[in-house]
Amino acid sequence: MDILRYVAFSTDPLGGNPAGVVLNATGIDEATMAATAAEVGYSETAFAVPRPDGAHDIRYFSPRTEVPFCGHATIATAVAHAQRHGVGELLLHTQAGPVSVTTSARPDGTVVATLVSVAPRTAEIDEADLAELLAALHWSPADLDPALPPRAAYAGAWHPVIAAAGRERLADLDYDMAALGALMARRDWATVALVHRESDTVFHARNPFPPGGVVEDPATGAAAAALGGYLRDLGLVALPAELTIHQGVDMGRPSLLTVGVPADPGSGIEVTGTAVRIG
Repeated sequence: MDILRYVAFSTDPLGGNPAGVVLNATGIDEATMAATAAEVGYSETAFAVPRPDGAHDIRYFSPRTEVPFCGHATIATAVAHAQRHGVGELLLHTQAGPVSVTTSARPDGTVVATLVSVAPRTAEIDEADLAELLAALHWSPADLDPALPPRAAYAGAWHPVIAAAGRERLADLDYDMAALGALMARRDWATVALVHRESDTVFHARNPFPPGGVVEDPATGAAAAALGGYLRDLGLVALPAELTIHQGVDMGRPSLLTVGVPADPGSGIEVTGTAVRIG
């Protein structure tokens, strides 16, 4: 098995979110994928299986569990594929549905990838679940931004979107991993999208990921897509919009995600980023 290691949403190997990438996982069974992801130890490892039509089936495993869709590992896979086979269009069949990715090369040789998520949607969070979530985070209702109400948001995986009124609240992350992980497992939440809105289109984000055995994700493309859908569904951004999300700064792995939010309510959300190979 040829396991590649990339950092997504950064051009610096010391930034971004590391991902394992297997470009040809033909014949590899689920148990081996899970064991490989645990050994690699990154928040996700992607396993792609080429189809005869040129598309790929793809699965994503964290050290502890499989997730239906992972944005940063998708960006890493697309960049790795482009560096081996050339830039262009790539269709990935995820467990959440088809995700198209377009890659292009900058003059300096950096490969940029843009994925288009499945159609997003949002849902209310039960009051008891929200209270349990805030308690696990050690947050209070007073910490929340009233302009961005808590919701569960989906663009391939579910993420509760919880907005902090101040950047300092976001910077101080000290949560109960066991309690939060248990709640997320019951509700099938992939990560928690903790955000702070700096301006109309600039956000800061942190993403706890205890179900995957990871304390925090340095860059979360799936949650970024879900945030774009959340903002569109709730009418909280002028459309079409281009969002900038800064993530990983507080954990020393700065990441930059660009999110395109089309005006069409039925369309997928675009997430753009770079990736660089490690080693």
